Amino acid sequence: MSVGEQSLILIASDGLRTCLLEAGTKRQFPATDNLFREDGDNAGVFLVVKGKVCLSMQGLPRLDRVFGKGSLLGLPSTFTGQPYSLTATAVTAADVVHVPREEFVHLMRERPELCREATEMLGREISFIQSALAERQRQTASGRTSGGNVALG
Repeated sequence: MSVGEQSLILIASDGLRTCLLEAGTKRQFPATDNLFREDGDNAGVFLVVKGKVCLSMQGLPRLDRVFGKGSLLGLPSTFTGQPYSLTATAVTAADVVHVPREEFVHLMRERPELCREATEMLGREISFIQSALAERQRQTASGRTSGGNVALG
């Protein structure tokens, strides 16, 4: 898997990380295993404790991003309860804390300062996803108008 440099936009503060560690369950993922898949039902958020995880969107490999220790993945879907819009794949062996949606939402209700932080992270992630979807739409439209296939990467 060819991926870009590590992204820092979803790094959780020490306070948020501590609360997630207490609320969640630590799991190990070997390299190439999926934490969650695009269009898959929401199972909550995932805090990367060790290793690296790639977030990707089908058909747009140039937009793949790698997240390491302290990154909180799965926020948009967990806040909305909708299916995941991205796929999260372990690039290396990864230790991850999984916090089910119900636990995460409860934590957000109980701790407004952590909710504010998660909402800011959510905003950054949604901006990226919207850019990626717009790119996909441009690529698709370009492929239709030229009559050829669009090659990415």
